[in-house]
Amino acid sequence: MLPTLGDFRRDQLATAALFCFLGFQYATWVSRLPALKARFDLDETRLGLLLMVCGIGAAVSFPLVARLMERLGSRRLALWSASALVAVLPALAWAGSYPLVLLVVFVDGVAVGCLNVAMNAQGAALESRYGRAAMAQLHATFSGGSLAGALLASAATGLTHSLTAHFLPAAALLTLLPAAARPRLLTDEQGPRPRETAEDQKAAKGIRSLTGASRAALLLGCAMVFGTVTEGAMNDWSALYLTEETGASGQLAPLGIAVVSVMMVLARLLGDGWRGRWGDARMVRVGSAAAGAGLALALLSGGTWPALVGFACVGLGMATVTPCLYVAAAAEGPNALALVAAMGTTGLLAGPALIGFVAGRTDLTVGMAVVAASAVMVSVCARWITWRERRGETMVH
Repeated sequence: MLPTLGDFRRDQLATAALFCFLGFQYATWVSRLPALKARFDLDETRLGLLLMVCGIGAAVSFPLVARLMERLGSRRLALWSASALVAVLPALAWAGSYPLVLLVVFVDGVAVGCLNVAMNAQGAALESRYGRAAMAQLHATFSGGSLAGALLASAATGLTHSLTAHFLPAAALLTLLPAAARPRLLTDEQGPRPRETAEDQKAAKGIRSLTGASRAALLLGCAMVFGTVTEGAMNDWSALYLTEETGASGQLAPLGIAVVSVMMVLARLLGDGWRGRWGDARMVRVGSAAAGAGLALALLSGGTWPALVGFACVGLGMATVTPCLYVAAAAEGPNALALVAAMGTTGLLAGPALIGFVAGRTDLTVGMAVVAASAVMVSVCARWITWRERRGETMVH
C-alpha cells in the first residue's frame, strides 16, 4: 500500500516530537544558568567550564554514536537518550556541589549527542521515504520547544527560586513527548538505504577518526560547528548578557532565548518553501552573514532593546542553516550525516564554553562578538561547499 499524505503528517509529527523534546529540555536548564551561577557562586570562567564539560560529553558520544546507531537503530537510540535527558533535570536540581553538577552536565552532553544524531537520522529517513522536504519544519519544532522551555523558565523564576519546583514539572512534561512519538517513529527497515560508495566508507571511518572523513563531510561539519556555536551561545549567554551588560531584570532575561526561538520558529515554518525558491546554498550564505552583521550592530549600539533586535536577526538568519546542512550531509550518505550531526552537537555544547572563557578574560560583550564572528564564518565555509541541486519533490497522495 502506497504511503499517503496522512501517513507523512503522522510520521512527521512523531519525529517533530523528538526535536521539540530536545529544544525544551535544553532551554529549561540553560535558562536557569543565572540561578546555578548564584547557587554555587560561579564566575564566568567556572560557568564556562560547566558548559565545556557538557561539550566534552557530546565529544565522547562522537566516536560511539555510529556504533550505537548500528546496534540500536535511530528509533531505539532516540528513545533511550530521551530517557536519560529527562533524568538530567531532577539530577541538576538536587546536585549539592559544583563537581556533581559537572558530572550531570557531562551525562547531558552524551545524551544530547546521541539524540541529535538519532532524530536527524529519523528526519532524513522521513524525507527519503515520502519524497517531501520536511527538515526545516522539524527544526522549527526544536525552536518551538526552546521557546516553551524559556517561557516556562521565565514564569517559574517569577514564582519561585527553587530549581526543584521548576525542573520536576518540566521533566514530567518531557516524558509525554517520546511516549507519544514512539508508535510512529520509523524503524531501520523504513529508513533510507543509499548505495554504499567509497566516499561513504571514508565517512564511516571518519566517525572514529577525523583524518578518515571525506572532504565534503568535513566542510559540512566545519560549517555546522560554527552554526551551532552561534545557536548554542544565544541559548547559553543571552540571559546573562541582558542582565549583566544591559541591566535587564531577571524576569526579562529569558526573553533573549524567547526572541531567538520565535524568529527561528517562524522562519523554519516557511523555510522549506524558501529552500525551493532560492536554494540551500544561498539560504546558508546569506542567512548566516545577516545574522552575524545584525548581532554585531546590536553589540555596538548597546542596551536591552537593540540586543533583542540583534538576537532576532540571529534567529531569522540562522533558522534554515542547520536544516540545509543536515540535508546536504544526508545526501553524502548516512555515515556523513552521523559525522556532521555529532560535530554540530559538539559545537552546540562546547562552543558556548569558549564564549565563557573569552568573557571571563574580557567581558560578555566581547564574548558575544565572537558569536557574531562565528555566524559570519558559516557563510565563509558555505562558499567552499559543493551544493547538490535539489531534486523535485515527489508528492504523496
